[in-house]
Amino acid sequence: MNDNSNNSNKEIIFSEDINDKKVDSAEKLEFNFLRPKSFTEYIGQNKIIESLSIAVEASKKRDESLDHVLFYGPPGLGKTTLSYIISNQIESNFIHTSGPALEKPADAVGLLSNLNSKDVLFIDEIHRIPKTVEEYLYSAMEDFRVDFITGSGAFAKTINLRLESFTLVGSTTRPGLLSSPLRDRFGLSYHLDYYNEIDLRNIILRSSNLLGLEIDEKSSIEIAKRSRGTPRIANRLLRRVRDFVEVKNIKKIKTDVINDSLEIEGVDNLGLDRLDREYLKIIANNYEGGPVGIDAISASLNEDQATLSDVVEPFLLKIGFIIRTSQGRKTTKLAYKHLGLKPSKLQDKFI
Repeated sequence: MNDNSNNSNKEIIFSEDINDKKVDSAEKLEFNFLRPKSFTEYIGQNKIIESLSIAVEASKKRDESLDHVLFYGPPGLGKTTLSYIISNQIESNFIHTSGPALEKPADAVGLLSNLNSKDVLFIDEIHRIPKTVEEYLYSAMEDFRVDFITGSGAFAKTINLRLESFTLVGSTTRPGLLSSPLRDRFGLSYHLDYYNEIDLRNIILRSSNLLGLEIDEKSSIEIAKRSRGTPRIANRLLRRVRDFVEVKNIKKIKTDVINDSLEIEGVDNLGLDRLDREYLKIIANNYEGGPVGIDAISASLNEDQATLSDVVEPFLLKIGFIIRTSQGRKTTKLAYKHLGLKPSKLQDKFI
């Protein structure tokens, strides 16, 4: 095992964060710059912060590794940020990988065997770990050891490898796909929900201050309303507004500036973008309001089903624009009103 005598924690990334595939390296650096570094800096999710703070402080007092942690919920709500804060608070290394990156047992064994005492191993999209790899995590999480077989036939030999005590932090947008044996090994489990407008406003004000932008409270609320309850989107919209004011030589961000800049981006007053509106129009116009299966919607939009179910649908469900039935997806009267469409008499009867 490596000696962890160096007190300064560092981040080691074994794979790209797939949630940031479409973000260039400059934006990734800026996004990391905007991340809160401690629980006191973190805005929102108050109950989770309180519980985590107590758990972290208790583990430090006992000089033990923190219990394994599972974060689940829609993308962009702070699962990775909270994992990084945990690492900062316990002054340990932060090892970042993802479920798809652990393709075979050797990948997991190699990663686990190089962990130092109290390191934080963060696995994004943990639900996508192959079953053959997942089984190696059971003993690693429970007993801090892995058993693996070398050779074959008469020459096969089981090797028991002891591991340093560590904390595994898992993150997923689809907790229902986690197996019970894996889920049960997390001592701490938290569901992150969408943020309210006040918390998003405070996040925008904090980010504006860090970026050196001049914005008033009313304007920050306007961005918050369009952020779909998601800090990642709030910061992304703020960066787009910043681009606009820099190009137009505008000194202060006001409501009319936000309206003009986000109209260019195709983001409406509720935060729906072009894909959201096309999704709703496909159901409303092509399938008479539904019900229609996700596979048909995906084919009509030429968009991946996972993108629709994990990114588009959660917010539309939350604001009551669609409902899911056993027959498929249906649009609601709220969706028709927002789109400026009028359902037919037959449609109106069933929505």
